[in-house]
Amino acid sequence: MSQYRNANISRDSHITTLRAICGVLVLACAAMWWGWNQAPKDLTINIPPDLRSGSTQKWWEVPPSTVYAFSFYIWQQLNRWPVNGEADYQRNLHGLQAFFTPACRVTLNEEYEMRRSRSELRGRVRGVFEVPGRGYRPESIKILGQDTWIANLDLVINEQYAGVDVRDVYVRYPLRVVRADVDRERNPFGLQIDCFDGVPQRLNMPGGEQ
Repeated sequence: MSQYRNANISRDSHITTLRAICGVLVLACAAMWWGWNQAPKDLTINIPPDLRSGSTQKWWEVPPSTVYAFSFYIWQQLNRWPVNGEADYQRNLHGLQAFFTPACRVTLNEEYEMRRSRSELRGRVRGVFEVPGRGYRPESIKILGQDTWIANLDLVINEQYAGVDVRDVYVRYPLRVVRADVDRERNPFGLQIDCFDGVPQRLNMPGGEQ
């Protein structure tokens, strides 16, 4: 009788062990499924424009040329007032808000309100473009860290009022750019402009170095 009892106990113990192993396997599968589900579905790889030779590119690195292209494109769009600066600038601030940090949005909106109160925007037409020969250069981007850069944009500012040129100057804008991969639907670049890193400098002439 004792022999049968021991056999039953051994069998039950073996079954319990198998159940425990099955439970562990179920938990392991659930953990792997959760990890797979949390993995990013899209990765943005920034490839430098010079593809004449092979390169090794870490997916999280943003090339300086990409930082420059982003900052110039967004800043140019912000300062494009084709009809009336009072309405165009406000529309640009709203439409491009995903490309600026919250603090920078506050600064730009305060600047807009100040200029509007001084009647500096009504009827103004504005466009900005690169100073000829002063586009992207290695020294245009200062790398502060893996997620922070300073983009120095040398731009021509042209403003008109009632069809008459009222402003045509050359300015260097030191824009602070940060990584902000928070909303791919509204900001596929994964970067934001954090306004100025210092005071914009007026350039004396297009070819002059400052």
